[in-house]
Amino acid sequence: MVGVHEIHPPSFPASPRDFLANWSISHGNLRRFLASTALPPLGDDQQETAGRAAAAAAVEKNYGISLESFHSGIESVSGSIEAAGSLRLSPADPEVPQDAGVAAFFDVDNTLIQGSSLVALAFGLARKRYLRPTEILPMAWKQLKFRLTGAENAEDMAAGRNQALQFIKGRSVAELTELCEEIVDRHMLDKAFPGTRDLAAMHLAAGQQVWLVTATPVQLAQILAQRFGFTGALGTVPEVKDGKFTGRLVGDILHGPGKKHAVAALAALEKLDLERCTAYSDSSNDIPMLSMVGTAVAINPDRALRRAAHRRGWLVRDYRNVRKAVRTYGVPGLATAGFSVLGWKLRRRVVG
Repeated sequence: MVGVHEIHPPSFPASPRDFLANWSISHGNLRRFLASTALPPLGDDQQETAGRAAAAAAVEKNYGISLESFHSGIESVSGSIEAAGSLRLSPADPEVPQDAGVAAFFDVDNTLIQGSSLVALAFGLARKRYLRPTEILPMAWKQLKFRLTGAENAEDMAAGRNQALQFIKGRSVAELTELCEEIVDRHMLDKAFPGTRDLAAMHLAAGQQVWLVTATPVQLAQILAQRFGFTGALGTVPEVKDGKFTGRLVGDILHGPGKKHAVAALAALEKLDLERCTAYSDSSNDIPMLSMVGTAVAINPDRALRRAAHRRGWLVRDYRNVRKAVRTYGVPGLATAGFSVLGWKLRRRVVG
């Protein structure tokens, strides 16, 4: 696979660390960096037209996306860098020979951890009295539906994202970061699927990078990545001004195609050979990201992704318990059984 850096060999610095050491961390600088290195230089009108055409062709060839989508991915990656203050969150093990240019990309919700990280964030906000009970109940229902069916609903995802942005609007970054640390440590680490953690550890032991790529707010994703010792995390980036959230986004929502755009930008910056990379997800919404790497793995897949995985010859790993029962007995059957058990317990109390 030909990387963008191979189109203009002298352009890229020796490593992302060299770039970060010599440039201040801002999405404006990163955008200018990639515009001046990964893309042909622009000058007069003819040169600009030719340069954009060449750049668009290179991006399409290497990543299968438009130049506009690539720029959107750059915004997402640069926003993630700004949020963390650096590109990589955890240093590579000096005792492990590094497999340069190879990475594994992990979705978070129901791939790495059980349930929805956005809902975990919402409940955390509720505990701090940022939310009313009436605002929590619809989220609780969405969480239950997600856990039982294993399918992400696009409308639920969009509504949850917009709610999350409004909940944090006007809040300080430091305040949310502290809350995210509490949520990760108390309510998410113990919900990680051991099988998925083992897969991530396998990649790290092979000297490969491990990245979380998720629709959850980048602050939460990066804390999760730090706790697990992963290389880094790309997430949905809330805009910050004067240390507070504005309620707007920077770059893509990292859901569906947005993940593909961000991974493409990261691959350009980190000189990743995507044919040698691996991606993991539970949702058919992430087929764009899964399709751009050499090895795709469906973890705890929803029905649509399971069908796609079988059709495309992708690996499937299922570490769930609840959803296996749902597939076997169905939601109505489980509900009936649940009410039967509840009724039996109540009868025992009455008789006793």
